[in-house]
Amino acid sequence: MNYDPTNPLIVQGDRTVLVEVDNPKYAEARDALAPFAELEKSPEHIHTYRLSDLSLWNAAAAGLSADDMIVVLQKYSKFPLPMNLLTEIAERVERYGRVKLLKHADKLRLVCADRPLLEELARQPKLRDYLGERLDATSFVIEPGFRGVLKQALITIGYPAEDLAGYSEGAGLAMTLREITRTGLPFNVRDYQREAAEIFYAGGDVRGGSGVIVLPCGAGKTVVGITAMTMMQKSTLVLTTSITAVKQWIREIIDKTDLAESDVVEYSGECKNIGPVTVATYQIITHRSDKKEDFPHFKIFNERDWGLIIYDEVHLLPAPVFRVTAHIQARRRLGLTATLIREDGREGDVFTLIGPKKYDVPWRELETKGWIAEANCNEVRVALPDDLRMEYAVSEWRNKYRIASENPAKEDVVERLMHQHADKNVLIIGQYLSQLHSLHKRFDIPLITGATDNMEREELYGKFRRGEIKRLILSKVGNFAIDLPDAQVLIQVSGTFGSRQEEAQRLGRILRPKANGETAHFFSLVTRDTRELDFAHHRQMFLTEQGYSYSILDGADVLAEAVTL
Repeated sequence: MNYDPTNPLIVQGDRTVLVEVDNPKYAEARDALAPFAELEKSPEHIHTYRLSDLSLWNAAAAGLSADDMIVVLQKYSKFPLPMNLLTEIAERVERYGRVKLLKHADKLRLVCADRPLLEELARQPKLRDYLGERLDATSFVIEPGFRGVLKQALITIGYPAEDLAGYSEGAGLAMTLREITRTGLPFNVRDYQREAAEIFYAGGDVRGGSGVIVLPCGAGKTVVGITAMTMMQKSTLVLTTSITAVKQWIREIIDKTDLAESDVVEYSGECKNIGPVTVATYQIITHRSDKKEDFPHFKIFNERDWGLIIYDEVHLLPAPVFRVTAHIQARRRLGLTATLIREDGREGDVFTLIGPKKYDVPWRELETKGWIAEANCNEVRVALPDDLRMEYAVSEWRNKYRIASENPAKEDVVERLMHQHADKNVLIIGQYLSQLHSLHKRFDIPLITGATDNMEREELYGKFRRGEIKRLILSKVGNFAIDLPDAQVLIQVSGTFGSRQEEAQRLGRILRPKANGETAHFFSLVTRDTRELDFAHHRQMFLTEQGYSYSILDGADVLAEAVTL
């Protein structure tokens, strides 16, 4: 095969792929590579991807073959591919599904047609305690209660199981989608939303029923979940991140289906109802008064015969919920997220216990089609005032990030940005309450924090939605599952170290389509020459994955009105 030196990829034998950002073929190569590679670094000119085991297995579960992946690498590589890499990709991809879980009477059967491999696996300390009676040369009986922990053990050994053991049917619940919502608006499921739900459901086949749908914030993941519910026609438990998100899910389900209001109930710290469709917070599920006791609210998983469990923002799933999910593998499970990245590194548990990635669509693709707003992303680098430079220099390492994040010079930049976008709805989001209270006091803008009661939150969100207020300051409570469709500008004054998932959620706050098709603006204020700048590079990796790029602006130029924002 003839390789083109003008191509953007350098594929290396250690499974890293270097991508030239300034290459004319960069965008198409990135989009072709992203389904089976993980972005590791994204400096200005060369991005580094890795062909990790998990990225290859997620791609395999979504239907990509090793040959499909190799064709992409060959098409965009400058140089011949390392021969060892071709073999390694093929072998790694082939590992997915070498071991299968099937139904066996009232139990399960672990099957592996490769007899030497099965013998090797059967002797693994992590696995052998879960193997029951030997049925024949290629299979063992498995107790249903071991279904989740067995899959966890197999992926750590390097042989992720394909789970074809099926599901308990769950209690029936007739429901249909409305063509006109209860609020009187026309409602149509978008093509990609229906496609995502159909791929997950798979016509009720055992190859469907568990998996993760990856869609941008603002692309209607809630609608995907509701569409899946109407395909299943089953009693459903929805787990989500906050009281606000619970109320949003309930509002959306009642608005867009023919279910009665009494069928859709809330299980939270405020009220603990259980009905045909129950929406609960992760917080209440994992609450316990004593760390030595078990989790009393885990009982919700057995309170009804659930036919479907939806895990909203699955990248935030608390560790204890993995434990209970390992024991309910017979329930259909749908994960919804904007990013598979977990800050705790437990992506493998999402893969095994919720399911592999079943559907993914690049943010820029939806932007091109008009389903989410076009976004203009800017990093504004602000100098630390002289009186704080010495404090920063002599501070303990762990305190430097906070000093940089709370840089008071950012307030003048916020004022300038709000002035430039005076006619827009602006969200200001930050990590540190003292910083947010200072902004609240200086500009007299409503502030929502974790201490704001839910009634006041809902009232402020409603006023913002209706355009009655055009400025709102949010703490971390603003990161997740809040319906703020009219936000046009977001100013991020501080963030959680290098959290890529946080960057995903915050950008998503402004990506809902604008009525007039205008561009959304995302400004991240970062203190130059400090630790905050280092962490900002990590957060930017998320935007790079989705095809966005930052413009770097100097805070002094912004204040001097030397740049157009």
